[in-house]
Amino acid sequence: MGRYIVTGAAGFIGARTAELLLEEGHEVVGVDSLNAAYDVRVKRNRLERLAARPNFDFETGDIAERSLFDRAALREGRFDGLLNLAARAGVRASVDDPWVYVSTNATGTLNCLEFCRRREIGKLVLASTSSLYGTSNEVPYTEDQDTSRPISPYAASKAAAEAMAHAYHALHGIDVTVLRYFTVYGPAGRPDMSVFRFTQRVREGLPIFVYGDGSMSRDFTYVDDIARGTIKALKPLGFEIVNLGSDRPYTVKELIEIIEASVGKKAVIEYQDAHPADVPSTWAAIEKAARVLDWQPQVTLQEGVARAVAWYEAEREWAKDVKVY
Repeated sequence: MGRYIVTGAAGFIGARTAELLLEEGHEVVGVDSLNAAYDVRVKRNRLERLAARPNFDFETGDIAERSLFDRAALREGRFDGLLNLAARAGVRASVDDPWVYVSTNATGTLNCLEFCRRREIGKLVLASTSSLYGTSNEVPYTEDQDTSRPISPYAASKAAAEAMAHAYHALHGIDVTVLRYFTVYGPAGRPDMSVFRFTQRVREGLPIFVYGDGSMSRDFTYVDDIARGTIKALKPLGFEIVNLGSDRPYTVKELIEIIEASVGKKAVIEYQDAHPADVPSTWAAIEKAARVLDWQPQVTLQEGVARAVAWYEAEREWAKDVKVY
């Protein structure tokens, strides 16, 4: 069995990935800053599940701070890989505070790469984003398309992370797999994402805000599928960029209908102007993921939404008060 560092271990994708690694019998050292990008109760809810498992250690800290990597939990013993899943995510918030996005996503990735170099950790998995494809590429997005024209600071910071990862691969031989995630959702999801937001607001009889006319589409991908693909990416590949998505986009209107059916209530919709940092659609070509990682998504949007709604009902006592706008 292996021993791995998972940054962003209290985050949505990081927590589920760490959980699956532990279920497979690996040791995991989790790192997270537990910042206030969204309600920390959601992060602590995820951490509680991890803390109950053997072979899990946790270190609170920010990957943008180089001193984090001198802590005892990260100094001792040998690691088989580092999964850098810590990120400041979200295109709209990045317009308001681009500095924190560069700090976490670009500088934080550099610190992870440098730690791998110093500690001779041969494998790094880097979480990236479909936002890199911007508005100039045709869908479905393929990994060889031009990503040099991001339209948000978030996407730009992830482009910097990908470029630095390639530099460290070329210079130091670190095996790097970059995963471009497509609109991840599921139980204990991010409150700023549509599935959590819409579920809470519909369940509580509050209006939901739709930016644009509802025709914007996203390639929604269930968190367990993403976590499985992330773990598969630990295999040696040299340097690869791989999409992880469902290959089946849904419009915002269709998502709302699915949530309404699962919650059992109709949504009250208020339409807002479209945000200039939002792309009109995302759609992942996933042939490379099948070929390189032997990965396919397994959970439909209908099934995944039902699981997310069930989690919300189970945690409603506090989840109903989580700020989503």
